[in-house]
Amino acid sequence: MQYSSVIVSKKDNIGIVTLNRPEQHNTFNVPLATELNQALIELESDQAVNVIVINANGANFCTGIDVNDLEGKSNKEYLEWVTLMEQMNVTIASMGKPVIASVHKIAVANGIGLVAACDLAIAAENAKFGATAVNVGLFCMGPAVPLLKSLGRKKTLELIMTGELIDAHEAQRIGLVNKVVPTEKLAEETMAFAAKLAKKSPLALQLGKQSFYKMEDLNYTAALDLTNNHFATLCTTEDAHEGVNAFLNKREPVWQKK
Repeated sequence: MQYSSVIVSKKDNIGIVTLNRPEQHNTFNVPLATELNQALIELESDQAVNVIVINANGANFCTGIDVNDLEGKSNKEYLEWVTLMEQMNVTIASMGKPVIASVHKIAVANGIGLVAACDLAIAAENAKFGATAVNVGLFCMGPAVPLLKSLGRKKTLELIMTGELIDAHEAQRIGLVNKVVPTEKLAEETMAFAAKLAKKSPLALQLGKQSFYKMEDLNYTAALDLTNNHFATLCTTEDAHEGVNAFLNKREPVWQKK
């Protein structure tokens, strides 16, 4: 697929999707939403990619949905449109490969939703986050879904009802991001973090992530039953035996490609 609203690149088993509407602060419109999802799907099927990073060109990471696209739709058209705007939440959760957000400056509305939907997130010290739609008479209903998974009910409701911004360190404290780094080192630190994951067994990471998302909403006993079955399956793989053998013999493992 030819891309214009995102840029897709690869480096050392890491796939990189760069949001590329810098003059519009990487707001979501139909092309960006479509291309982001397609890029994730393509990298998911790429045997040379073990981990995926989402970053952004321009002054800000993502400032939400492009409100220029808001007017003039029927209810059916609004539903189709907003479903596409939020499709990345489903796509990322359904993928096996880990997806890491690399966030600078402003990530609000659909931007904070994208960060929450990613499996992991690294933020620059200058990053700010907010569920700001309520400030313009709308509401971050879509972003609230991954935010609730990441933050819990009280903090999610606070963000989506007040529309206030929080800084990177507060985002880390509440569990929205994993790590805060100096702004000038964001790309370097993100790639180093991704490289650590890229060295793990691709099969183990992908089966493990899929197991996590499947068990997340089950009750305690059902979750254990499910994950026990998934772990038993993982134990039958070549990577499991290779990893244990390498550990016992104090050598680096050679992983199979997934």
